[in-house]
Amino acid sequence: MHHFSYHGSKLHCEDVDLNEIAGLYGSPTYVYSAGTITDNVTRLQASLAGLDLQICYAMKANSSLALLRLFAQLGTGFDLVSGGEIRRVLAAGADVRSSVFAGVGKTEAEIELALQSGVFSFHVESEPELIRINHVAGRLGVVAPIAIRINPDVDAKTHAKITTGKSDNKFGIPMSVAAAAYDAAAKLPHIRVAGVQMHIGSQLTSIGPFREAVEKVVPFVAALQKTHDLAYFSIGGGIGIIYEDALASGAEQWWEKFSDEDRPLTPESYGAVLGPLLQPLGLKILLEPGRFLVGNAGVMLSRVEYLKRGAGKNFLVVDAAMNDLARPAMYDSYHEIVPLERDSSRPAMVTDVVGPICETGDCFAKNRKLQTVGEGEVVAFMSAGAYGYTMASNYNTRGRPAEVLVKGSAFELIHPRESFEQQIAGESIPAFLT
Repeated sequence: MHHFSYHGSKLHCEDVDLNEIAGLYGSPTYVYSAGTITDNVTRLQASLAGLDLQICYAMKANSSLALLRLFAQLGTGFDLVSGGEIRRVLAAGADVRSSVFAGVGKTEAEIELALQSGVFSFHVESEPELIRINHVAGRLGVVAPIAIRINPDVDAKTHAKITTGKSDNKFGIPMSVAAAAYDAAAKLPHIRVAGVQMHIGSQLTSIGPFREAVEKVVPFVAALQKTHDLAYFSIGGGIGIIYEDALASGAEQWWEKFSDEDRPLTPESYGAVLGPLLQPLGLKILLEPGRFLVGNAGVMLSRVEYLKRGAGKNFLVVDAAMNDLARPAMYDSYHEIVPLERDSSRPAMVTDVVGPICETGDCFAKNRKLQTVGEGEVVAFMSAGAYGYTMASNYNTRGRPAEVLVKGSAFELIHPRESFEQQIAGESIPAFLT
């Protein structure tokens, strides 16, 4: 569910007309709904209400300072994957004492920063990383809490670039050697074994892979409890969102068209299956969702530059490009594209929706059926709150988009559009070229 809908003919975010935001701040601009994020956190917490639950928001999905502050106010920790993300959380006025530090390539400097900042635990991806954390912790005179990431060799049946739980992925260690790795960790003087972690992939829209992975790892966790003083079990993130028909999915009646077996995964169905499997462990349970919490809470606004009618093909050229929203070019991802002003009297058109960058890959949609829109009108790319701005770049010397946060009838610019001067501020011309 989300808070984007048409009020009459005009698309709104909560109680704000998106045309007003486009008029004030231009385009491309990302717009986020605080109400949707709040609802997503609340529903996920309620779905596992019988457990000692800690949500750690996977902030790589969207690391805007304003959103980090909102998540902190909602009581979440953070799933951190770099020293920069640790610094972002601190800059947002939050702390990392309920947060975990993950990632396969932690540097000594990042480990030191995490220890000094007081992270709840490290999610360790390899035996060499374990040795490095022990070394840094020893140098600082502290003990580092850790959980080893177990790779359960479960196929999440998602996009090849976002699956993480198979034996041929770079993440975690095989279950066959996990017990020995924990025994070795327990012998290190500056390591405290605190938990077990797993994460099988992203954008999962059925419960099957989650159930398979949890059923596979829970017996290992239970056995490990007998020899190690475990505090928690992290089952990672990965709950998917609706991309196709995304606008309709914000309405209650949309869900009723599905049978119980075919209905897309929800927090309620997720908790109903996994809660009973996790309850007997008696451990704190960590979740690390990212996309689920912010994906359907954001849209990207883009203005139409041209409608180019070609030989047998139409091209809708917009001012957003692959540097602003990389997912379609990188993953062949689908985003629903809708006009800010709906007009049933206009004929539909079939068109490719493309950006201005001189690459064929700068294409958001092929042969998409849309309401006819013309030069100067604004469209919204739905479900763009995750991996939108965080993956944006300056390719073609294009400034990254603006960002706006909406709460009810209030909205505020939380990140101005990047200027040319900001793009080149750190550059210099060497003396031997002057």
